[in-house]
Amino acid sequence: MDDLAPAPGSEVEQGEVVEARTPQKLHALKDRDTFVVADAHGDILGAADGLFHNDTRLLSRFRLLLGGGPPSLLSGAISADNVFFTFNGANQDLPYPGGPIGPPGVLHVERKRFLWRERLFERIRCVNYSRDEVLTPLVIEFGADFRDMFEVRGSRRLRRGEVFPPKVGERGVTFRYQGLDGVERTSIISFSDPPARLNGARAEWLYPLRPEGRLELYLEIGATAEDPPTRERWRDAAGQARWEMRGRVRHGARLKSSGRLFNQWLDKSRADLALLTTRMETGPYPYAGIPWFSTAFGRDAIITAWQILWFEPSLAKGVLTYLAAHQAEEVSAFRDSAPGKIMHETRKGEMPALGEVPFGRYYGGVDTTPLFVALAGAYAERTGDFKLIDDLWPNLVAAIGWIERFGDTDGDGLIDYARGAESGLANQGWKDSQDSVFHADGRFPRGPIALVEVQGYAYAACQAMARLAERRGEPYEAWAQKADAIRRKVEDRFWMDDRQTYGIAIDGAGELCRVRSSNPGHLLFAGLPSPERAEAVIQDLKSARFESGWGVRTLAAGEARFNPMSYHNGSVWPHDTALCAAGMARYGERDGVVDLMSGLFETAAQFDMRLPELFCGFPRAAGEPPVAYPVACLPQAWAAGSVFMLLQACLGLTVDGWAGEVRIRDPRLPIGIDRLRIDGLRVGERRVDLCFERSQGRVAVHVAGGSGIPVTIR
Repeated sequence: MDDLAPAPGSEVEQGEVVEARTPQKLHALKDRDTFVVADAHGDILGAADGLFHNDTRLLSRFRLLLGGGPPSLLSGAISADNVFFTFNGANQDLPYPGGPIGPPGVLHVERKRFLWRERLFERIRCVNYSRDEVLTPLVIEFGADFRDMFEVRGSRRLRRGEVFPPKVGERGVTFRYQGLDGVERTSIISFSDPPARLNGARAEWLYPLRPEGRLELYLEIGATAEDPPTRERWRDAAGQARWEMRGRVRHGARLKSSGRLFNQWLDKSRADLALLTTRMETGPYPYAGIPWFSTAFGRDAIITAWQILWFEPSLAKGVLTYLAAHQAEEVSAFRDSAPGKIMHETRKGEMPALGEVPFGRYYGGVDTTPLFVALAGAYAERTGDFKLIDDLWPNLVAAIGWIERFGDTDGDGLIDYARGAESGLANQGWKDSQDSVFHADGRFPRGPIALVEVQGYAYAACQAMARLAERRGEPYEAWAQKADAIRRKVEDRFWMDDRQTYGIAIDGAGELCRVRSSNPGHLLFAGLPSPERAEAVIQDLKSARFESGWGVRTLAAGEARFNPMSYHNGSVWPHDTALCAAGMARYGERDGVVDLMSGLFETAAQFDMRLPELFCGFPRAAGEPPVAYPVACLPQAWAAGSVFMLLQACLGLTVDGWAGEVRIRDPRLPIGIDRLRIDGLRVGERRVDLCFERSQGRVAVHVAGGSGIPVTIR
């Protein structure tokens, strides 16, 4: 990510102190470049929540009141397919004009909302279950601050553009903001019924409801004006939104197990990936996470695509094509770019457009470029799609050229980084917070910094280029030799014989940061270590220093700066655990992989079957749930994809696209799962159905259907 998410606290909004609400207590919907985050009531109070479009908050306040106060909360939840948010509530005391106070709990209040074509649709429904007529005073408070996402996250600006007075109409209000970037942004709120009273911050209605009577009020909010809200518009848009989401979820093979809760985890993870995936001109692309990172990131998208590559390779194709189209062509210290480098992040808000932050299109990720090349190699091996490789070949050559020309800034043969400007990221690996790289005594290293896992990615990239070049009939020996040189340097310079693992980094003075971290697990994923050293790393990652009982900690307990509540220094990231597990499986470890999957499954069960971006790394205690990290993104793409990488590691399943066959080695099933079906696994132009079943202490595999695709089982 681009830095730490904002810490929880309080903010002042429209004269009141608003408790900053944390993402795991909020509910998010997304459509294209628009998303909404609200609390369980469906309310937006302007802390970490809002309706955002192109990284600008179009709605900073949106609150429903009934009789002067909020309705009581019965439930608030997102539908299983991530299309609808629904709030159920009841009235509190209602005043009768000139009469007594009406009893609480006689009115059922439902708020149902969704996003479609970057527009928020909401229906407010009230039903009177009392035996008397009830006068229902309904109020909606609203506001639009047009703050850039970086302002919402805590950045302070010396100047802002002009916010115009709200324009009040008969059935709605229009907000306008003229940004310093010259772009006029609007937010338009429309109602199906004209309010009895309406101003620039509040709409009021008074509905008489007979016994068993009901009212329905429809709202629409967006950046453009459209027809007035109606029941028909709401129903038509709702049907289209659900139909489109259903089609997005159905891409790729279908996975079904004998475990009901495990199936919920699989289904919710696929629904989260479908929610976060945005259709670009270049194909599907997974945005990183809501609320802080609902945009295109390079590293996150590559890892997410890799996690599901085995059963849904089209996402990798979309990611590779998009990143190739946005490859750097010039040297810029401000953007940390150089020719051939692959993008880290892109933003569309006012602050990036003005250059107040470098993230309009930012390249400060040292690992994204080798990961791009390595994913291209993995995609080709999985699919046999050489046309895409031919199309991307100039981009792949340019990317590997960046590794050779710019990736090694001090000439020691290792890929390293040092930010070009103070506005850029200090640390540019996946652990990119300020304090994530340090020496064993806790002091911070001076740059340039060579991270251990980045060498593994570069090793995998050079190997991929060698294999692809050989298939193209081009010289490949130089890339194979480069891969071997990287491997030897890592083994010589990063290995800590006394600690039986690899150090996290080498600093600008050539000194090894002798810190025990999860980063060497990524080396296993790349296949760099020797079998003997890989076994030592595996045993280290399985130890209580790392294994919290819920997943692998990013930093071993007892290391300097270890803090289970930190962002990167002792927390658990599901994608990191999954990469470590995939690395273990690559070296033949299965029992540890099954245990890690069990821990993350039980974690997901504590978070409504949805893994957060990260959670705290406290050791597991009997009867206690994992501890949430307060500002973790939820949903998060590579957290959602983790279950699929873990499952592949358990099953020992790979697809050889060149040979057109499926290979299964030493398969295991997750704990508590006796049967798993994979239907419609594509191999070339054909599909195969597989069934894994536990039998007499072993896992049997048989082909349940298909068209003659070879399946090799070891």
